[in-house]
Amino acid sequence: MTAAAGTHDEVRLDITGMTCASCANRIERKLNKVEGVQATVNYATEAATVRFDRDTVDTDQLLATVAAAGYAASLPAPPAADDEPGPDDDAPTAEDRALRQRLVVSAALALPVLLLSMVPPLQFENWQWLALTLASPVAVWGAWPFHRAAAVNARHGASTMDTLVSIGIVAAFVWSLYALFLGDAGAPGMRMEFHLLAEQGAGTSELYLEVAAAVTVFLLAGRYAESRARRRSGSALRALLTLGAKDAAVLRDGVEVRVPADRLAVGDRFVVRPGEKVATDGVVVSGSSAVDASMLTGESVPVEVGVGDRVTGATVNVGGRLVVEADRVGAETTLAALGRLVTAAQSGKAPVQRLADRVSAVFVPVVLVIALATLVVWLLVTGDVAAAFTSAVAVLVIACPCALGLATPTALLVGTGRGAQLGIVIKGPEVLESTRRVDTVVLDKTGTVTTGEMALVEVVGHPDTLRFAAAVEAASEHPIARAVVRAVAQPLSEVHDFANRQGRGVSGTVEGRLVVVGRVGEMPAPPSAELADAVVRAEDAGRTAVLVSVDGEVVGLCVVADTVKPSSAAAIAALRDLGLAPVLVTGDNAGAAAVVARTVGLDPDAGEVVAGVLPEGKVDVVRGLQVRGRVVAVVGDGVNDAPALAQADLGLAMGTGTDAAIEAADLTLVRADLSAAVDAVRLSRRTLATIKANLFWAFAYNVALVPLAALGFLNPVLAGLAMAASSVLVVGNSLQLRRFTAGG
Repeated sequence: MTAAAGTHDEVRLDITGMTCASCANRIERKLNKVEGVQATVNYATEAATVRFDRDTVDTDQLLATVAAAGYAASLPAPPAADDEPGPDDDAPTAEDRALRQRLVVSAALALPVLLLSMVPPLQFENWQWLALTLASPVAVWGAWPFHRAAAVNARHGASTMDTLVSIGIVAAFVWSLYALFLGDAGAPGMRMEFHLLAEQGAGTSELYLEVAAAVTVFLLAGRYAESRARRRSGSALRALLTLGAKDAAVLRDGVEVRVPADRLAVGDRFVVRPGEKVATDGVVVSGSSAVDASMLTGESVPVEVGVGDRVTGATVNVGGRLVVEADRVGAETTLAALGRLVTAAQSGKAPVQRLADRVSAVFVPVVLVIALATLVVWLLVTGDVAAAFTSAVAVLVIACPCALGLATPTALLVGTGRGAQLGIVIKGPEVLESTRRVDTVVLDKTGTVTTGEMALVEVVGHPDTLRFAAAVEAASEHPIARAVVRAVAQPLSEVHDFANRQGRGVSGTVEGRLVVVGRVGEMPAPPSAELADAVVRAEDAGRTAVLVSVDGEVVGLCVVADTVKPSSAAAIAALRDLGLAPVLVTGDNAGAAAVVARTVGLDPDAGEVVAGVLPEGKVDVVRGLQVRGRVVAVVGDGVNDAPALAQADLGLAMGTGTDAAIEAADLTLVRADLSAAVDAVRLSRRTLATIKANLFWAFAYNVALVPLAALGFLNPVLAGLAMAASSVLVVGNSLQLRRFTAGG
């Protein structure tokens, strides 16, 4: 998959053979050395995102560069055929099955070795030779993935975590062979005890078969658990990308023909029956129903749709039959766009990861030097070869660059994936830091705080005012007309001689009486003082009043307005709780703006409302706040919001808004609800906190335990267990983000 931009392409490469963060760093460095290439390699997703100049570099050269580094790369496989089952996150892959088999066999062989070595009563005469027989397959075949990777890296003059592990296991095994065949450990009746600390004075009577076997098993178990957890961490994105319908019932000359969804074209009309998925984005041209969009928005309540309403691909029709005209297909659909955004976010690197990358790059060589220094110092100070060897092996085994490498990408995988499930799309990892720093949130009124749709809010005058008005307005498509009609529950009377006075009102005959609905100037007679006052009050509040006359007499008026969303007040209160100062920006006059502001808990007198702002003036409002030292977030949905979203330190675009707004924003809210903005900030901050907790643990683990191992306070068996546990702990902590709930 490539995306051209000028003379540059961007491609994703699937990479195999990486076993730790050091591998990812090494591949990234190799790719970035190629002229015209900018690459980011993500160990957690096992992929590289490469931007390159297609005039100087091609994909074959990129693949060859990865191969030259000792790894394998390939372009992403095409989507599976419609009849092929999708991936099951709980089903192990072929690689996992092979790893599990290696783990089970190694564990079965290592357990007797561990018991014989640690429990003296179990040590019968010549037990050590049985231990050698059982431990040999584990140290050679069981640890083969580590040995192979270390050898490949060595051929390319590099070292990774596998280098440490392989040297540690080989050293323990070779020492044991020396002690058995050339030392005193092979003598009949030899006894051995387990010690937490490096034992001094044991000499060549000490065996390390249990170290070689147990460390292998612990690390295989850690790698297996890590692999399963990493696959689970990306499950939300895979689920998102497989949500779409497989086929659609397209109308061809009035006959339904089922065609694969990927063959739909713009303009095709297709049928969606109850229980079926909408095949692609489009507009309803026939029928009415309720659509369940929970898989995209996280909102469990179905949305009512009818003729003229937009529907999104992958949503589920839960009511009546719909005929939809496709207007976006393939890579242009909402689902595809969200998938690209999430994939891009997961491929990036947060600023907090840069330090971890720099440490990982030099980690393995430093540990090798520490292990060698440990061996030399112990020999010089104590003269005890066994104690020196034990401490040096413990240093090799305890060090864990993987925990550093996994700290950020696994949290990003889970956090962005969970966001996608809740209708929150985080454009990139750098956005996370912005959510922590913002202290002010600018809210566009129309479509963000309010619904952006007219609704009837008041009727003044004769009891039949609404009934007569709705009967005439039913023949009009004007937003005010639709608002009046929606407010009437009972069947409407038939209208005759309907006339639409463009921009001024409508008229028609209802039940034999002439009804006119419109502005004051369209009325056949002036309204009463009471109705005239009601018109003034409505307009002062930023509302629209239409008068209704029946047979030449003004009998009443209907007041319509852009209504406040039910969740806006609670969402604004929640934003305050997060430490954000809300500011409402609107083009309405000050009086109308104040009414909306007070409805949602804002204080116009405290500077929380900026009224009379032209569309192009929103950028100036944001700049003004930034000049005063504020770190500003903007929530908007329209084309006119795009400049302000781009200017803001953090832009949040309602997914129901325009492509321009979504492109300019840092966070996209698929759910057209201000409470989604609250959840977006909460989730971003929680993800950032998880990353920092992971990095703290990874750094603290290595800083604390490597010196302990060097000082002889850790047995290599316990070091191997701790090393395996550290990676699993980091991934497990990231998986806690899957429990994040909206509104929690």
